[in-house]
Amino acid sequence: MLDQPDIIAAIATPPGRGGVGIVRISGKNLTSLARIILGKLPEPRHAQLSQFLDVHGKIIDQGIALYFPAPNSYTGEDVLELQGHGGPAIMNLLLNQCLACGARMAQPGEFTLRAYLNEKIDLVQAESVADIIEASTSEAARCAVRSLQGRFSTTIDELVRSLTTLRMFIEATLDFPDEEIEGLHDEEVREKLDAISQQFERILSSAHQGNLLQEGIKVVLVGAPNVGKSSLLNQLAEDDVAIVTEIPGTTRDSIQKLITIAGVPIHVIDTAGLRETTDIVEQKGIERTQAVVKDADILIRLIDCSCHAPGEDSEILQAFSIDKPHITIFNKIDLTSQTPGIETNEHAVKVYLSAKTGAGVDLLREQILRAAGWQTGQTGEGLFMARQRHLEALEATRNHLNTAWKYSNSESEWELLAEELRLAQDALSSITGHFTADDLLGEIFSNFCIGK
Repeated sequence: MLDQPDIIAAIATPPGRGGVGIVRISGKNLTSLARIILGKLPEPRHAQLSQFLDVHGKIIDQGIALYFPAPNSYTGEDVLELQGHGGPAIMNLLLNQCLACGARMAQPGEFTLRAYLNEKIDLVQAESVADIIEASTSEAARCAVRSLQGRFSTTIDELVRSLTTLRMFIEATLDFPDEEIEGLHDEEVREKLDAISQQFERILSSAHQGNLLQEGIKVVLVGAPNVGKSSLLNQLAEDDVAIVTEIPGTTRDSIQKLITIAGVPIHVIDTAGLRETTDIVEQKGIERTQAVVKDADILIRLIDCSCHAPGEDSEILQAFSIDKPHITIFNKIDLTSQTPGIETNEHAVKVYLSAKTGAGVDLLREQILRAAGWQTGQTGEGLFMARQRHLEALEATRNHLNTAWKYSNSESEWELLAEELRLAQDALSSITGHFTADDLLGEIFSNFCIGK
């Protein structure tokens, strides 16, 4: 349980003007504070029309007061919410009155941190609160809500229980070698381990998909000047985001646009055309292109198929380390007899399209999702909003399970097997926060907004 008696307060609504603004207060025994500001402590869980008073008894505002006594509140402590008019001046006056009555300003994410420390939610659910707020697509929001409801945590807990059961049998065999333990032989251990591995792989697949919804996919368009990068950005965005002219070098700086494909957020970045130039501004744009390419998840290289010569763009490819998924676009098929289409092999994906007319652009959308690893046939109901730290913990779990397999063939190595299973269980438990370092908590909750 949280061992901090202090009371925290913060404005829980976004900055700016609005019809309603909320000041949230949490801590032990809010009776004294409520009596000063409201005249009395409101009836639990009943909306009460109240006058909000300053230290001199003058009215600051009039609104709704809601009181949630511990432990049946968001934080697990006494919580008081003052819902007034959403003007910045009124909200600041009300917050300052709370501070004058003994509360202190809440740190970013401190309300949710207290909910976690008071065991109202686990760490995955706490992170999903921020994910809901930051969701950039409706599918990402729904996925985050499922994590808040405990879907991700439940699957992790089920896998931990399976590991615990197997560890129990193995360690009992090691501790009591002279006893006969029914149903525990080499083959059966491998069968149980195989079932755990299959269960784990399903979770990992769903987590990878959810991570794409959480992080989004960064797609960078590269190519020589006037190959149609800006036109393609406008087609993907279905809007005139970038200026398009016949003059090479029109795009001098990177232009980014967030789009959605099948509910997945895609950050498309149009870059300056790559060529030798003495124009200082254009040179700066090319330098920025090289910088954004380093952070790209997928590279899309555009070629003007109406006048392309073999090897013409080789210097473009040499400028980058193509060690990440990339797609080659043969643009301007409206000027040739080429029809929209895709050519794929184990080394390359080529898409023939027209950024001017839009022909073939849907084929590109499909290939972007495929290159990112998105499984278009998977329904959103099975996905979890997974962060990068979750994937790292799952990858560590996979490594320990793979190592465990090596020790499962011989009972003489079961001590090593048991240790790898323990390490796998610890990695999984770090996801929900059962084994979590304090510095990790500070990193996670510092990214929350104040008042949540």
